[in-house]
Amino acid sequence: MTVPSITLHDGTTIPQLGFGVFQIEPADTVEAVTRALEVGYRHIDTAEMYGNEKEVGEALRTAGVPREQVYVTSKLNNGFHEPDAAERAFEQTLTDLGLDRIDLFLIHWPLPTRYDGDFVSTWRTLTSFVEDGRATSVGVSNFQPAHLQRIVDETGVAPVINQVEVHPYFTNEDVRAANASHRVATEAWSPIAQGQVLDDQVLTEIASAKGKSAAQVTLRWHIERGDIVFPKSVTPSRMQENFEIFDFSLTDDEVERISALDKGEKGRTGPNPDSFDYIPD
Repeated sequence: MTVPSITLHDGTTIPQLGFGVFQIEPADTVEAVTRALEVGYRHIDTAEMYGNEKEVGEALRTAGVPREQVYVTSKLNNGFHEPDAAERAFEQTLTDLGLDRIDLFLIHWPLPTRYDGDFVSTWRTLTSFVEDGRATSVGVSNFQPAHLQRIVDETGVAPVINQVEVHPYFTNEDVRAANASHRVATEAWSPIAQGQVLDDQVLTEIASAKGKSAAQVTLRWHIERGDIVFPKSVTPSRMQENFEIFDFSLTDDEVERISALDKGEKGRTGPNPDSFDYIPD
């Protein structure tokens, strides 16, 4: 199957479907990423805080897929927002991945209650990585509309992507609309709400009619809405299943039925970015 690409506002492209390695133990990461590349994934999403960048890099080196064919994303550790620290952390990411350039680097969380609320200088630091050629693109993750507006107003540079929690129980429409207003692509983490949506009657009914699984229907819903998505699994059969979402489509009515499952804040599975302040030890 051919995975479609999304064109970002800086003119680069990103595969709309990727493979995420959140919560994959380092000891299991090389095999998981290798398997994903064998299935056909060409977009790998990791982060400094996941603790498995070295293993992602090892898989990239040994899998036999040319570097230029794989889109690689990582994210800044929450403990390194100050400009000098962000510079050092980024260099460590490149070293651990074994790359001299990364396709996309994100601020993982805005942390508005940390660092005197200054995520703008962090953003300026990331934009310098594009200027010197070490990152092709830079973006943010978990930024609320006000956070996004602030960095655009104060720097004049919009991120290419805002990676945020999105799934049928938390459609996060305010953030998606804010992203669209700045031509920022929405990338959805926790796309199946950590499995919580898979027994939903609406999804199982549509899945039965399509001859697909509820997970496949949910991922297809994301695709139909234009979001970038990167499901995670260490099970080869599930990796394959998640990849097979381009041989069917949903009607507008089906997309609307799934979107209507939104529970607002009650559907959120992760932290609220307005108050999340975790910094690893």
